[in-house]
Amino acid sequence: MATKLDGAASSHVPRSKAQKLKHALLKADLAFVMEAHNGLSAKVVEEAGFEGIWASGLAMSAALGVRDNNEASWTQVLEQLEFMADATQIPILVDGDTGYGNFNNVRRLVKKLCQRGIAGVCIEDKLFPKTNSFIGEGQPLADIDEFAGRIKAGKDSQEDADFQLIARVEALISGWGMDEALRRAEAYHAAGADGILIHSKKADADEILTFSREWAGRAPLVIVPTMYYATPTGAFRDAGVSLVIWANHNLRAALSAMRETSRRIMEEQSLTSVEGEVASVKEIFQIVGQSELAAAEARYLKPKGGDFKCIILAASRGSALGPLTERLPKCMLDIRGQPLLRRLVTTLNEGGLSDISVVRGYRKEMIDLANIRVIDNEAFAANGEAASLECAAEQLDGACVLSYGDILFRPYILENLLDSSGDITAVIDARWRGAGHRAAERTVDLAVCSRPFTGDYLDEEPVWLNAVHSTGETDAEIGEPSGEFIGLIKLSAAGALTVRQELATMKREGVLDETDLPALLNRLIARGEQIETLYVTGHWLDVDDVFDLAKARNLV
Repeated sequence: MATKLDGAASSHVPRSKAQKLKHALLKADLAFVMEAHNGLSAKVVEEAGFEGIWASGLAMSAALGVRDNNEASWTQVLEQLEFMADATQIPILVDGDTGYGNFNNVRRLVKKLCQRGIAGVCIEDKLFPKTNSFIGEGQPLADIDEFAGRIKAGKDSQEDADFQLIARVEALISGWGMDEALRRAEAYHAAGADGILIHSKKADADEILTFSREWAGRAPLVIVPTMYYATPTGAFRDAGVSLVIWANHNLRAALSAMRETSRRIMEEQSLTSVEGEVASVKEIFQIVGQSELAAAEARYLKPKGGDFKCIILAASRGSALGPLTERLPKCMLDIRGQPLLRRLVTTLNEGGLSDISVVRGYRKEMIDLANIRVIDNEAFAANGEAASLECAAEQLDGACVLSYGDILFRPYILENLLDSSGDITAVIDARWRGAGHRAAERTVDLAVCSRPFTGDYLDEEPVWLNAVHSTGETDAEIGEPSGEFIGLIKLSAAGALTVRQELATMKREGVLDETDLPALLNRLIARGEQIETLYVTGHWLDVDDVFDLAKARNLV
């Protein structure tokens, strides 16, 4: 009799994949494994919660575009299995066909499977090359003693003591009858098989259930109810079946879906009707673990922003947003499920900036994001941006990025900013007059630069910032605007020291409270500091009113 695990024994947590498969075969409850044929489908099976994966020979062959007649070599199958095993943590039971030859082929197969972390293999008592069991009638079977030799060779060759070898009995499929099926199952069990897979292609499960009664639990029993799918699963539990294999339904589902999608795209010559019905590219990135790579890059690669701190100025309410900011600052307004500030911090993190300080003021208790340093400007209602920056002056002790707390921008802008060579670099949008970018009556910070944007990205000659002024100013001496200051600045270590010293000077002079960031830039220019311009052409926005809020939600 096969020893089923009782409650106490089953409380032992299996650690290796082979132990997990062994546990599934021996535990009291019925276990289920699901077909997969490559790394992606294996991940889908694991995501669904199955206890294991059935690496179907039919499915893997079909996925390669060949027949289930050993047309795919065992090394090609092994390559697919390696991807599947690397992609998942649940055990894989391989459809090993006939073992790809005699006892010697089985020995090498089992060794290679163990080396790749495969939990078990199922081999069937037919002749090599095999023919799929559902094709034709009366397929010839292997000699019992010869097949038992394959099983012994496999068990003697396993390098993992918990590796499971399942013997698949084809006597019922081939019309050899119940007595022959039982005789073969007993011989294979005696040869060392860890379980017996009894197969049938009848539309009902009568002969499977009869076999189970006659077998009487001498070893774990595995079934594949592809043909007798209408049988209630409870009948298998009552019969003492150990493991059910759902053998090919992922492949069949994929084939149906691919045919229908391809047909519709061909007929309609458009993606419009199918785009909402297929998995998004984002879902593909998620299931293959793109986020893990990003985390690994952050750990093992030194990002460009790794030497930079960041200071975000987010003390203001945003009164133009009216009731939306009565209970929270505008930097915490929802932008498609995330606060504006969280989206800004995420962009900075992805650019390599992890040491981030946020200067808060209005409704400061609402700014409580993880992985940021908060600095309070208690007098935010009576002062401006320069005073907020001075609150974080201690953070100006090395290379730093300064940012408004209500802006969003494409990642490339940060990447280019960090690549800039100047000690102080300001980002200027050369498309500030662009249609829809700004309403004519809105006040913006206009930048006058040493020369306008040319669009020549090969031009390495630096462009200098001459002044920043508001659209409300009319001084003719200021000059023609070159673009809009977006509220993003890079400081080298020397540039950060310069800004820190200027803030201290302004505090002594008593002008700090009424100074904004553009005015600070103008003071630095007046004292002879060269401020480099980084031109961009859109791909950013700031949130000042409800129209900007709508644009922000479209941007992300």
